[in-house]
This record gives sequence, structure tokens and C-alpha cells, in this order.
Amino acid sequence: MRGTVTHNTLAAVLNHVRKSQWTADIVTMTGDLVQDDSRGAYENFTRQFVALDLPVLCVPGNHDVRELMQQALHAAPFRYCGTHRQHDWLIAGIDSCKQDSAGGWVSTAELNRLRKLVAQSEAAHVLVCLHHPPLAVGTPWLDTVGLENGDELLALLKDLKKVRGCLFGHVHQDFDQMHAGIRIIGTPSTCRQFMPGSKEFALDDRPPAYRRVELHEDGSIEEQLVWVQVEDAAA
Repeated sequence: MRGTVTHNTLAAVLNHVRKSQWTADIVTMTGDLVQDDSRGAYENFTRQFVALDLPVLCVPGNHDVRELMQQALHAAPFRYCGTHRQHDWLIAGIDSCKQDSAGGWVSTAELNRLRKLVAQSEAAHVLVCLHHPPLAVGTPWLDTVGLENGDELLALLKDLKKVRGCLFGHVHQDFDQMHAGIRIIGTPSTCRQFMPGSKEFALDDRPPAYRRVELHEDGSIEEQLVWVQVEDAAA
């Protein structure tokens, strides 16, 4: 992607995770797992992540091919738009992709599915994961391809009462903001980043990244954004 071998940068990020002293209970992947529309790319993805020996909750992005993605992620440890219960938290993945569009839209059926998942769960707190940002991120060209019915989703999240946070991908840059008491967090990519605040498409020179998220019993969320120098992490 734009001169970067994404397989290598992802491998460096995962290597950094393995070498760090921080341990996780689950991995959440917020879309755009591949870009070349190939079955082989998803097979490469699964080979890298199965080695972590953790549940991997994935949602599709606008560059993903849903059919191929579902086939590749049909068995444990992978979950396609699934859920994960961790102590008093429910982590739920939803589909925000719109056919033949870079922008997103959460369908009525998907909104209803999320409403049902939360209603049926005994968890006190909920974290929702999707690909598209539900509100503007402040980068003009990206804000034209965000979630078209973001207001509708945010209204639902507020109405559900138990949603404490929302994680998204898509924007290839850092984002962290409170909205109606809900923490809205976007994480940079494991490959190339986009320039924050740019009016037109522009690349940033920041390295790959991942985010460590800690969900606490009181419903609060702590996070740490980790930038990975590929040369150091891959050594």
C-alpha cells in the first residue's frame, strides 16, 4: 500500500505485541483486513493471528470482501461480527459497510441485531466495534466517507444505556473523543497513516501502530496508543 509491504508491517506489530510485557484477552480488528480482494490475503491474515492464541473479533471494512472474509474467519479463534464476553463487559462487532462505497452505513437489520445483543446480555458494560467512524474526525476528505447514519447509531448507543465505548478503524490516524458519555476511539493502521486534518488525501510519515485497551469493572476505559518502529520490532 503506497510503497509499504503491509504483510511486513503487520508482522512487526504482532512481534512487538509478543515481546511486550502487556498481555491481552482478545484482539479486535476494525476492518480492512486486506486490500487486494484475494483469498490468499485472508489466509495470510489468519496464519499470522492464529499464532497469538487469542480470540480475534473482526468486522469488515470497505476494502474487505465479505464472502471471502466470512469463509476465512468461519472457525475459532476468529469471529466475524461476533461477540465476546469478558467479565462484566460485552464486546460486540457490527457491520458498517455499504456496497460499492468507501463510506459506511449501518443497516436497520444490523442496528436491530445490536439492540437485541445488548438487551439479551447480562453484562453491565458494552464496547462496540465497527469500521467507520460514527462522527467527524476533523480530516475533511475522510469526513466525506465516514458513517452516513452516524447520528442514528450514536443515538442508539446512548439509548442502550450500557455502551461505554466504540472502537473504529478506517481513518488511519489517532482519534479519541467523548460523545454523550461514550468513549469514541479510532486507531491508526498497522501499515500507512493518513495525514490528520488534511483537506485532500495525504499520507503521514508516522509508523504502524496498535492500541492497548483496558476495560475496567466500573465501566471506565484506559488505553495506550503504541507506535511501532518496524526495523526495531522486526529485529
